[in-house]
Amino acid sequence: MATTALSQAYPLGTVINERGHLEVGGCDVVELAERFGTPAYIYAEDDMRARARAYVEAFAARTDDFEVVYASKALPITAAYRLMAEEGLSVDVASGGELFLALRGGVPPERIFMHGNNKAAAELELAFESGIGYLVLDSLQEIELAEQLLARAGRQQRVMIRVTPGIMPSTHSYIQTGQIDSKFGFGLEDGLAAEAVRRAQASARLDLVGIHAHIGSQIFELEPYAKTIQLLADFVRATEIDCRMLNVGGGLGIAYTADDEPASIEDYVDVKVRGIQQTFDPVPRILVEPGRSLVGNAGLTAYRVGTVKEIPEVRTYVSVDGGMSDNLRPMLYGARYEAAIANRPDAPATHVATIAGMHCESGDILIRDVALPNPRPGDVLVTPATGGYGYAMANNYNGVPRPPVIFCRDGTARAVVRRETYEDLAARDE
Repeated sequence: MATTALSQAYPLGTVINERGHLEVGGCDVVELAERFGTPAYIYAEDDMRARARAYVEAFAARTDDFEVVYASKALPITAAYRLMAEEGLSVDVASGGELFLALRGGVPPERIFMHGNNKAAAELELAFESGIGYLVLDSLQEIELAEQLLARAGRQQRVMIRVTPGIMPSTHSYIQTGQIDSKFGFGLEDGLAAEAVRRAQASARLDLVGIHAHIGSQIFELEPYAKTIQLLADFVRATEIDCRMLNVGGGLGIAYTADDEPASIEDYVDVKVRGIQQTFDPVPRILVEPGRSLVGNAGLTAYRVGTVKEIPEVRTYVSVDGGMSDNLRPMLYGARYEAAIANRPDAPATHVATIAGMHCESGDILIRDVALPNPRPGDVLVTPATGGYGYAMANNYNGVPRPPVIFCRDGTARAVVRRETYEDLAARDE
């Protein structure tokens, strides 16, 4: 097997089968490309379930009072919501659309947490009418709006206060969320978090049950989490909050390439549980919000190679039938991926190439300078670790229909999201 196919970037259980093809969830990726077309997001369903169970088991070994909350923006589709609910996870949503899909997927409303720095009145009304468990307050204006809507409906709502602790982890600036200069939450240092607590405690409609902090995504170091927990403990003591629940966010990084070395789920959970147990008295219910680390490595994207353009002494461009419409992360964050040829993954990787998308942008580059077996038109090329934020950020640039999502398990593949058609593109047009 090729080195890349052995890396932890690929879904658990990925192998090269007797035909010499890449196999995910017991399904031949080359056959999937023929059956469902390309591009296609392909997931090993058992991989997602295994990671969800790993979180639950790691917490259960350390505490009796915890909640694992799926950060569904990573993969907001009905089938993923249903799978996470079946594994006993709660869910966080960041829009009315994600809330709608979570309910459609059978997530109990009382196990839904709603986030967002600019929730619309219509979204809050849907949340309250649906009976969501928790609203995560993000601004003073939102506190006022929530009170007005709840008073009008004659309801009360359990809430948490999102605070920005002033911690900047080592990750891309676009996915840092805990620094002082952030559009999210209430600052600790500027007194806004204390003011939010005061207003929530004084409200007849809001039941303040705890606080929430999220410092960013794709984080490898665990030390920032320990620092965050200490700051939160100091804040709770200073404001005398009845902190029954403490949500310490998500953010655990994943392996996008063989060079990445993220912390394990066990170590991640251990740092958070020990930190809270050592700094809080009484110890609140401990919540975390994993998203990428549940679904990221469980999925890969399959493409069909079109043209192979060699520019002498400069570069070889391998163009595929997707690009920035199905994976925007390389263009947004400079995200780095691996690649393999699914129809001959164990062939010697003798050619260095740049994987280009099909879109009318020079920046539509999926991977620069990756070693591959001699790439040819018609090859099925795969990029692993696209299970998180690939489909979620998919778009219709250049009028390209969005790809399907395929779940594979025990050799059986099913489309849980069908491919868009040209008719879908025009469905809302006049």
